[in-house]
Amino acid sequence: MLKLSFPNYEFRLKKINQKRFIFDDIRKKYIELTPEEWVRQNCLRFLDKEKKFKKALISVEKKIQLNNTIKRFDILAHDINGNCILLVECKAPNIRISQKSFDQILSYNNVINAKYLMVTNGIIHYYCKVNKDQNKIDFLKEIPTNK
Repeated sequence: MLKLSFPNYEFRLKKINQKRFIFDDIRKKYIELTPEEWVRQNCLRFLDKEKKFKKALISVEKKIQLNNTIKRFDILAHDINGNCILLVECKAPNIRISQKSFDQILSYNNVINAKYLMVTNGIIHYYCKVNKDQNKIDFLKEIPTNK
């Protein structure tokens, strides 16, 4: 797969009927290895290994209701009290991160209310802190390491 701008991690891969699969440590199953899934799995390892988010407190591809539509977020990390800390939107490496990407994660966050946001295509990462009092987001150089 394409080299991303995350550290190098090892993954469990397998091939079935000419399709490649990657083992997801959070969902505890093999998932078809699409370009977006490659980004998602690398991001999950980054959050676990570099940013110290506990795997048990991370949700992947869960449904939320947005207005009258069911959507799925990519990654959501909670603290030990169940508060939403970080919402992540993953795109395939060939997808340019645009205003539409930010509109998507912000609409999801209207339901989720995470403190931090991350938008990534595996090559470029954007990190934000939600400032609800001023109704804006502040861009950060990185997301804080989880304590």
